[in-house]
Amino acid sequence: MRKVMSRPPALELAQRPRRLRRSAARRLMVEETVLRPADFIAPLFVVEGDAPPEEIASMPGVFRLNVADLVRECRELHALGIPAVALFPKLDPARKDDTGTEALNPETLVLRAVRAVKAALPDLVVITDVALDPYTSHGHDGVLTTARDDVDNDRTVAILAEMAVLQARAGVDFVAPSDMMDGRVGAIRRALDAAGCTDTGILAYSAKYNSAYYGPFRDAVGSAQAAGTRLLSKATYQMNPANRREAVSEVLLDDAEGADILMVKPAGLYLDIIRDVREATRKPVAAYQISGEYAQLQAAARLGWLDLVRCRRESLVAIKRAGADLILTYFAKEMARELRGG
Repeated sequence: MRKVMSRPPALELAQRPRRLRRSAARRLMVEETVLRPADFIAPLFVVEGDAPPEEIASMPGVFRLNVADLVRECRELHALGIPAVALFPKLDPARKDDTGTEALNPETLVLRAVRAVKAALPDLVVITDVALDPYTSHGHDGVLTTARDDVDNDRTVAILAEMAVLQARAGVDFVAPSDMMDGRVGAIRRALDAAGCTDTGILAYSAKYNSAYYGPFRDAVGSAQAAGTRLLSKATYQMNPANRREAVSEVLLDDAEGADILMVKPAGLYLDIIRDVREATRKPVAAYQISGEYAQLQAAARLGWLDLVRCRRESLVAIKRAGADLILTYFAKEMARELRGG
């Protein structure tokens, strides 16, 4: 006859945290971090012409869009409850030069795209990048010195301020300086105010690290570093990934210079930085889940190594839990659909 094991006496525990995890309803009741479509900003890539959407090989599911298709995509995002898009142009290489002259063309691609989107969707928040790397033949975020061994900080800042005014006059809601030049937020704020663009906000890439994970984005906008500038590294202006205290210093400078939103980039590998920034400022904090973060999840999922749906959600929960109020992510559309049950 088989012996029946008796149930051991219950442990005398005053606290049993598992009680709060006992059912899906209980877990939902005490959930601390909640994702909403309104948390997301969708980065979008725009190209000249009327060619159909072109998928970016290193970013599956992300496309370069002509202006008409861009407007259609913005309509879909807006209908899903996503409040904002960030636009990035991919220019014909023939329009690039050493000083990024095309950035100051009042009819340049991104400005025409802004006008089209705002005409169709005036309530959608439009954000534009203020940096020269999509416009320079050498792929750096500014004008090079004569010796081509450094980016000329102050000359670059003057150009960025002009860019920001052009973008504001085209109708953008926020300009987003992503270059990491010293003093550019203050210069842009003064230029915007002098031009009467006092309602145009600044979303500053305040703690932007010199990450190895930017490769797919540089493919998307065609800003890979050119021959002849190999001795110049973006490490001379983007932050050292080893540094933590420096991020708070950079953020507080941008805060004092007039930034409205402060951003950390990348996001997933820099959750400690997001938390530090959140605790250092009362302003909204954004974080950019960058192209490499997106690409590695897509690649692992395609190989069957990860559950993409669960992993993308967990990655975004982690970023928000760390303290981000807003998240730029290439998963914005899919996550909004999931969160709305569609």
